[in-house]
Amino acid sequence: MTQPISPSGPLSGTWRPMWAQDLAAVMALATAMHPGCPERADVLDERRRLCPAGCLILPDAWGKPGGYVLSHPWRMDRPPALDTYLRHLPARADCWHLHDIAISPALRGRGAMHDALRILTRHAHEHGVGWMTLMAAEGARPVWTHMGFEAMTDIPAHITASYGADACPMRRAISTTMQA
Repeated sequence: MTQPISPSGPLSGTWRPMWAQDLAAVMALATAMHPGCPERADVLDERRRLCPAGCLILPDAWGKPGGYVLSHPWRMDRPPALDTYLRHLPARADCWHLHDIAISPALRGRGAMHDALRILTRHAHEHGVGWMTLMAAEGARPVWTHMGFEAMTDIPAHITASYGADACPMRRAISTTMQA
């Protein structure tokens, strides 16, 4: 049974905002951890610039990026295709889209993914949206299913296909009320 992610509660990780100078390290992590889903650096940096609050870094023991999150408000019925520019965020977002999360093996098992999802849930609450979406790729569907996400239907096939043959658009309802 999966546990819903509470928008409140203590954070055990040390996620911090992503800065422009983190981009080279983010690209190195993305290349190593998501080889089947390559994206250009300027596409990822556009997400950071459009939604700084949704783009985070998990520093390693030396303070260098050992993990990252790229996320932003979006429209559930049309997630962005891989390696495409957003140009702008939608005026009427209906979900918080988790474009990418990567955590190096050395930093896994410490609750960092749960912490990131709590942070993103807070952002979703602040934007008044009740859904989190993502595109599970490269065999990640079981992980996201365990985290409470379910497959979505009616997403344009060309968008899903841009993430690879096993890609699956997913969503999870989140509470838009903060717990004390």
